[in-house]
Amino acid sequence: MRKSEIHAAESVSSLNKALNQLKDIWEEIGIPEDQRLQRTDAVHMHIKNLLDMMIAEEEGLKKRLLTSIEACRNEVSSLCDELQLQEFQEEDGLTMLQLEKDLRTQVKLMLKEKSSRQTELKSLIQQDQDLCDVLCEDLFPIHPERVPSQQQLQNYRQHINTRNQEKERRHAEFVEMKRQITVLMEDLEQSPDTTFEKDAVCEDEDAFCLSVENISSLKVLLRQLETRKAESEALTVSIQARIEELWEMLEIPLEERDGLMLHTHSSTKSRLNALQAELQRMEGLKKENIERVIRTIRSEIVKFWEKCYFSQEQRRAFLPFHSDDLDDDLLREHEQELERLKQNYTEYKELYDAVSTWSSNWTLYQELEKKATDPSRFNNRGGNLLKEEKQRVDLQKSLPKLEKSLKAQIDQWEAAQCKEFRVNGQQFLQYVEEQWSHHRMQKEMEKQERQMKKIKQTEEDLLYGTVIRTPTKRRIAGTPTPGKTRKLTSASSMCSSTPNTTLRSICSSPSMRPPLSSSKLNARTPARGRTPRGLERNKENISHLSGALRTMTASPHSNYSITSMASSYSEFARELSNASKSTVKTGLLNSTITH
Repeated sequence: MRKSEIHAAESVSSLNKALNQLKDIWEEIGIPEDQRLQRTDAVHMHIKNLLDMMIAEEEGLKKRLLTSIEACRNEVSSLCDELQLQEFQEEDGLTMLQLEKDLRTQVKLMLKEKSSRQTELKSLIQQDQDLCDVLCEDLFPIHPERVPSQQQLQNYRQHINTRNQEKERRHAEFVEMKRQITVLMEDLEQSPDTTFEKDAVCEDEDAFCLSVENISSLKVLLRQLETRKAESEALTVSIQARIEELWEMLEIPLEERDGLMLHTHSSTKSRLNALQAELQRMEGLKKENIERVIRTIRSEIVKFWEKCYFSQEQRRAFLPFHSDDLDDDLLREHEQELERLKQNYTEYKELYDAVSTWSSNWTLYQELEKKATDPSRFNNRGGNLLKEEKQRVDLQKSLPKLEKSLKAQIDQWEAAQCKEFRVNGQQFLQYVEEQWSHHRMQKEMEKQERQMKKIKQTEEDLLYGTVIRTPTKRRIAGTPTPGKTRKLTSASSMCSSTPNTTLRSICSSPSMRPPLSSSKLNARTPARGRTPRGLERNKENISHLSGALRTMTASPHSNYSITSMASSYSEFARELSNASKSTVKTGLLNSTITH
């Protein structure tokens, strides 16, 4: 049983007890029955009125609770819609008081959440407004009067964070571009002209609007200034190069040149102005010294002709080169031709350098080939002979590879340029082939010249009886000095020691030896030379042999016969000389004398 029910039973018992006490009192007093009825009705009426009043109050309380519950339910439903939350679920079995309390608590929580969201929204809107003022962009699309959802607030926070990062990036970019623009303007001696340039360079950094358009305009301004500086520097370089050319032409002293260079290390604008003034001065001096300038330019033209491998026809095509009318027009034509040659060399420099490399290797190869045929090279004591031979062999192998590589480059160049690449007026490969042909022809001529020289020397030996002696080897210590031997043995040794392998083989050949009768003679003649009388005696044989030598010289394949005859006759002459020293009569020794 509830305590309230117990209290109600006790109230009824108390009421009955009170009525009984009233009844007893009325009995003792002697109140009549009618008055007792009246008094009992009064008691009932008072009790009923009190209970009715209490019931009415409680009914009012119930009504107020129901009204509050309904109001809270409506407010909770409305707040759920505003806060974009799920509908509040009421618990089952709750009394009115508990339900009203829960609803009121939920309403308070929702109102607090609503206020928090609205406060954060106002803060985010204010931050967004400040960023939009700096970045010149639109506000985040959100209604300021509506309660945002948690997702909307999260998106707004991310948006604000992104814009803060963009602001920092643009600010850093602006500061860097401002610094570069300031430096370029100072270098170009240029001041801000437009309002935008003044705002960007002169105003406070925080006051500048970091909009996309302003950043783009700054980039355009920076590129314009960089282009102007690049153009000024390019113009400065070209003017300086022109001034240096004029200095060389006019032979300006180094002290005067250095004095100008010291004053050209300021800003680009000042340096350009100084160089332009110097160029005007040099142009004036050039007009005053036009003859010397033209001669200098002509020497430069000749250098570039050599570098570009121009043929004589190409050189003669420039007619002003040979003109004697030294005036401004002639100077201008020479300058234009020199500029054209420089551009041509610069454009095809890679090919010209490759051809130059081949030419230098070719020249070195020819020099080494010439050294290889020089007998004095054997006097070398420093090891250069082996190095030169190795270098010559390497060049002999590398030159064809270089020519092949050049051919590929030239073919590619000719395909791209649609014209022929010429060296000294010829196609490169034709030029190379002519060089090789000329080299082979020169070697053949040198070979024939050496052969003719040997033949001529042989004729002189046969005619005058001279002997080509070769240096003998140094004797080994302890070897006894050989005594004098017979002239015939000495002559045979001479023939076997001669450096000519052909002559050496022929001397030992029995095909052209003199008759045995003459070789067995022991007569002796004077050891050195021949007497005029002996020459007269051999006149017929010498004239016959000279005629044979002339006939053999006309044929390039007669070297063997000439040398063999020369060797046999020399042997015969020596034996004849030996025989003249014997007791046999001179007349018997001449094979042409008849008895």
